[in-house]
Amino acid sequence: MKSVRIIARLDIKGPNVVKGIHLEGLRVLGRPELFAPKYYEDGADELLYMDTVASLYGRNNLADIVSRAAENLYIPLTVGGGIRSVEDIRSLLRAGADKVAINTAAINNPNLVTEGARAFGSQCIVVSIEAKHRGPGKYECLTDNGREKTGVDVFEWVKRAADLGAGEILITSIDREGTGKGYDVELTRTVSDMVDIPVIACGGAGDADHVREVIQEGHADAVCAASIFHYGMLDYMVTRGEYKEEGNISFLRSGGHTRKLIKPVSIPYLKKYLSGFGIGIRMLRENKG
Repeated sequence: MKSVRIIARLDIKGPNVVKGIHLEGLRVLGRPELFAPKYYEDGADELLYMDTVASLYGRNNLADIVSRAAENLYIPLTVGGGIRSVEDIRSLLRAGADKVAINTAAINNPNLVTEGARAFGSQCIVVSIEAKHRGPGKYECLTDNGREKTGVDVFEWVKRAADLGAGEILITSIDREGTGKGYDVELTRTVSDMVDIPVIACGGAGDADHVREVIQEGHADAVCAASIFHYGMLDYMVTRGEYKEEGNISFLRSGGHTRKLIKPVSIPYLKKYLSGFGIGIRMLRENKG
């Protein structure tokens, strides 16, 4: 039985969780303190915190959020966005992160991957790749949360990142991200089959079947999702009157731009669904205290 990890992704802007489409048009959904504990209780294997504007300002602002989360969430926490140096990595690990996800700085300075792996171990270094489809079998790496072109071929970069010492690859399809149309299975399969390190699929999950598909057909070792978890929980909170974020309740109730394409699922349901297809789930529960 293949064992995979279920990772809940929280894109952060300032103090809030946000969600967009193709990494654009970000809307505030609420504070991470509303989401993270619920996902932990529901059995998420990991949490991914991604600072969506860090590259614009050249710094990561998640240390305080991660520090608070690490006190009560006993699963691995991965943090990305605005990481430029070994010292940035060290600061986030000290704050409570277990891994860091590096995109822009890794492409601009590939030696950072090697330096980080040597200093903290490969298991701490996740190379994050934002992939944009450029034609049959061709994908370009984008940086700065999908804002900047690089001209770098995704598949060439994947091989190099693994050789440099990356412990994992997080591959996000910009074309699918936030759409609910399903993961880019071809992209994920090609990446997964060319390296021996774990590959995390991200971008496009609209229902439980999309997750199954990218595991079985895309050979993903882990799946990362946001909308299918966030919208289900927000519906629950709005119904109970526990959601107070000004300006977003009408958007959430109306369904927004892509809600008709997204069928929210809970993490317990997703794990049960996947087990019916012979897909095992890693149940990581560290005791940090």
